[in-house]
Amino acid sequence: MVALTTRPAAPPASSPAGAPVRRLPALRHLGPNWYASVMGTAIVATAGAGLPWQPPGMRTALTVVWALSVLLLGVLLTARALHWAHHRDQARAHLLDASMAPFYGCLAMALLAVGGATLVVGSDWIGVRAAVAVDLVLFTAGTVTGVLAAVAVPYLMVTRHRPPLADASPVWLLPVVAPMVSAALGPLLVPHLPAGQLRQTLLYCCYGLFGLSLLGALLMLPLVVGRLLTGGPPALALTPTLFLVLGPLGQSTTAVHQLAEAAQGVVPGPYAGGFATLAVLYGVPVMGFAALWLGLAGALVVRALRRGLGFSLTWWGFTFPVGTCVTGLAGLGSRTGLRLFDLAATGLYALLVAAWLVACAGTARRLVTGRLPAPPA
Repeated sequence: MVALTTRPAAPPASSPAGAPVRRLPALRHLGPNWYASVMGTAIVATAGAGLPWQPPGMRTALTVVWALSVLLLGVLLTARALHWAHHRDQARAHLLDASMAPFYGCLAMALLAVGGATLVVGSDWIGVRAAVAVDLVLFTAGTVTGVLAAVAVPYLMVTRHRPPLADASPVWLLPVVAPMVSAALGPLLVPHLPAGQLRQTLLYCCYGLFGLSLLGALLMLPLVVGRLLTGGPPALALTPTLFLVLGPLGQSTTAVHQLAEAAQGVVPGPYAGGFATLAVLYGVPVMGFAALWLGLAGALVVRALRRGLGFSLTWWGFTFPVGTCVTGLAGLGSRTGLRLFDLAATGLYALLVAAWLVACAGTARRLVTGRLPAPPA
C-alpha cells in the first residue's frame, strides 16, 4: 500500500525494481509508545521539585530537564502527525493491535506530565502567568484525550481485539491510568482559578477522575496478577512493563495528597478535613503495596537481566511509574512529618534518575544507529 502524500494525483516514486517507495520510511514504526519518553523525562523534573532536600543547583538542573521534555513533546507530536499522514495504514494497525493500542494512554499522560512540570518547574523561566496558561491548555487536552482513551481502548479490546487472558499485561493499565494523572495534576491549577464555582468544579471533577481511574485499575490489576501466577514471568523484553503497576499506586497516592492540599479554603471545612484524612489513610497502605510490587518486579527484572534482557523502549517503564511513587512518598512525608517517607522518596528518586539516564542513552544510541524506530517483535 502506498503511503498518503500531499499530491495524491502524482504517481508514487519507485525503486529500481519498480516497487513503490514510502515517504518518510523512518516514521513507519513510530508508535504511541514513544510518548513514554516524554512522560519519563517530565516526571524527573516534577518529582525532583517535590523532594524535601534541594541541593544547590538542583532547581536549575530540573528546569533544563523540563525544557528537554517540552522539546521531546513537540518533536513527537510533529512526528506522530506525519506518521498518521504518511503511514495511515500502520497507524490504524496500531489501534487494532491489542499490544499497541493501550499506549494511546501515553499521549494523554505526556501532555499532562509536561503541563504539570511547566507549572511546577518551568515557571522559573517563563513566569507563573505563562506557565498557568500552558498548563491549562495541556491539562485540558490531556484530560480529554485520557478520558477518550480510557473508554475507546477497552471498547476496542471488547469488540475487536478480544485478547486471551493469557496475554494480560500491565500495558493494559495505561489507558485507565491516564485520568489519574489528571486527578493528580489538576489540583495544581485550582489556586490559579477564580474563587468559587470554578475552583470547586475543577476539584470535584478531579475527584471524579480519581474514581474513574482507580476502579478501572482495580478491574485490570487482578488480570495482570493472575496471568503472572498462572502463566509465569513475561517474555524477557516485556519484563520492564511490570513496573507499570506502580503507576496507578503512586499516582493515586499523589492525587489524594494534591486534592487535599487544594481543598483547603475551597470546600467546607469538614470536607477539607476529610480529604486530608483520606490522603493518609489511603496513601500509607497503597505505598505499602507499592513496596511489595517494587520488590517483586525488581526481582523479576534481575532474573530477566541474567537471562539476557537487552535494551528496548520498554525500559522507559522504569521511569514514570517510579516517579509517581516519589511524588506520593514526598506527599506523605510532608503531611505526616515522618522522615521515613522523605528518605524513601529520596532513594527512589535516585533510582528514577539512574533509570532515566540509562533509558535516554539507550534510546539515543539506537536512534543514531538506525535501530529505532523498529517494527514490534
